[in-house]
Amino acid sequence: MNEETAAVEASGLTVGYPWRREPVLRDCAFRLPAGRICALVGPNGTGKSTLLAVAAGLLRPAEGELRVLGTAPAAARARVAYVAQDKPLYPHLTVAATLRLGAELNPDRWHHEAATRIVEAGGLSPKTRIRSLSGGQRTRVALALALGKRPDLLLLDEPMSGLDPQARHELTGALLAEAVEHGTTVVMSSHIVSELEDSCDHLLLLGGGQVRLAGGIEELLAAHCLLTGVGEDHGTHTVVEERASGRGRTALVRPGGAIDGDRWLVENPGLEELVLAHLRNPGAPALVIDSSVPTSRQEATA
Repeated sequence: MNEETAAVEASGLTVGYPWRREPVLRDCAFRLPAGRICALVGPNGTGKSTLLAVAAGLLRPAEGELRVLGTAPAAARARVAYVAQDKPLYPHLTVAATLRLGAELNPDRWHHEAATRIVEAGGLSPKTRIRSLSGGQRTRVALALALGKRPDLLLLDEPMSGLDPQARHELTGALLAEAVEHGTTVVMSSHIVSELEDSCDHLLLLGGGQVRLAGGIEELLAAHCLLTGVGEDHGTHTVVEERASGRGRTALVRPGGAIDGDRWLVENPGLEELVLAHLRNPGAPALVIDSSVPTSRQEATA
């Protein structure tokens, strides 16, 4: 699968639950190229887990379509690994038996060395039962099962939640090393935006059940800038957020033309600043960048 191929592609995607009056996801459209490490970000209840469950073939949309690896999610299931937020494992099985179960369920794709490498790096005894493991150790086993499948697409719902910083750093490093080596596309939801900037190259930001930002992180950051000055007229620039800054004002904008460097101090925003600004201002125009489109055409596509 090459870079232009979409690992996940949504069009008009709307998903709801019988007990909720409003859909969880509404008319979502985005395209995630293959081979990317994608950060799935947004407040609680905005549809991150729902989107991952649809991609895993566990939920069906009410409207629209989500295609995974070029086909329907159910048809792609053998090539997809999904780690849910609660990391369900059989508590009575040992670590070794859990990995054997993974091998039996995925006989054509199972890679024993990849799975055992993740487990052994945590010093886990193969004879230990799952019920005796800590939360971090269970996370390690769940990731071992997912990586042992050698998936083309890896879906992770808050995989590092509840872990201490050292454990998060270690497991994230192991996960990304495996993904990069084998060209695996990863979609990983998380609330810790600052940690995602160093490990992810693509962003999908949900807010209010809709896509607020989608595209390569470098491209999204390059599409915004911070302007600081005493003026209030931002001309043709689209203002995402404006706030007081010392004796002047600082605005996160999407430039609509040349910027007067004599009038404004121009700075580059960070990922966390970009994400928080869009979440604090849900009325700001969304931006979806198709990373397969050359830069000169992206403005028309966005």
